[in-house]
Amino acid sequence: MMSGPADVQTAVDELAASLALPVLIEDAAHRPLWWSAQGEVDGTRVRSILERTVEPAAAALVARMRLASADGPVRTPAVPEADMLPRWCVPLRAGRELLGYLWVLDADATVTEAQLAKATVCAEQAGAWITRARAAGELRDQRRALLAQLQAGHHDAAARELIALEQLDPAVTVEVHAPGAGSAARGGEWDLVGGMTARLIPPPALTRARMPPAGTSVAASGTPLPLADLHLAVQRAAVTVRALRAGARLPRPSFDALGSWHLVAAAPDDLRVADVHPGADILGRLPRPDLLITARTVLDCGGDIAAAAASLHVHRTTLYYRIDRIEALTGVNLRAGPGRDDLHLALRLAAYREAGG
Repeated sequence: MMSGPADVQTAVDELAASLALPVLIEDAAHRPLWWSAQGEVDGTRVRSILERTVEPAAAALVARMRLASADGPVRTPAVPEADMLPRWCVPLRAGRELLGYLWVLDADATVTEAQLAKATVCAEQAGAWITRARAAGELRDQRRALLAQLQAGHHDAAARELIALEQLDPAVTVEVHAPGAGSAARGGEWDLVGGMTARLIPPPALTRARMPPAGTSVAASGTPLPLADLHLAVQRAAVTVRALRAGARLPRPSFDALGSWHLVAAAPDDLRVADVHPGADILGRLPRPDLLITARTVLDCGGDIAAAAASLHVHRTTLYYRIDRIEALTGVNLRAGPGRDDLHLALRLAAYREAGG
């Protein structure tokens, strides 16, 4: 059984070589699909392949000879006004449905019955591939429509229909992987919005430990969810990506590992950064970001000066100078004292909202 269009092309080339005549396969609308490079050609073949057009006289011949309803090979006469030499036409069919035509340019009537049988086999192979490709396209269209419903919100009916369409276990769950969140694309995934992909998790896989082994691609959406909650998995993956863009230092790029960033992501829109701590606004309005970055880094490092200096790639003297300026502007002691947690959370909230823009 053929696996793809390249296999049909091979069959066309082999048929043309065995006949020593050019072969062309078109769809039902006379759009060229596969063709050989063997032997002489006429104007009709050139226009069909290079210009994707069909002369009215050639189209009239197809209608006049009722090629669309032919059950087997039909020899067509020359059509001088279309620069069309005599040829054989073998319709491609799926049952009674016309899929296209196989043409063998045979000006000297050299094709034998046995060779016509080979042409018919080639036409059947092409028709079978077109049928499979059409079915695959219809499957993709149905899947795309159902995934759109599932990404819009909780949808039990769409989940059941998709499970039936893909012949999945009803207990299947889904996780979402996202670019920029340590997720490498693999086969068997469904494309979603924003470059994300959905990966199905069969029920037996749910018995695995929640912490994946080293080197395993981690789902940005965290713990797998029922397929009906795909929208929630997408939202969780988006939150993870946004937190990472905001500078979150996570043990793994997953919604399950966000920790206190969950509070940042869940903050109501009407909560101002200055309401958490005005120092974040003060640092954010400075012409250079050095002090804001330094404050974030020192707080992320829990006040560890050595770790912060290493992370910022600055000398401790420079770091101490910056800390003094930050503390003077914000009134917060970054290494100890009240206000550190509030300032830290405010800086994270500001970065998270900026990452969403």
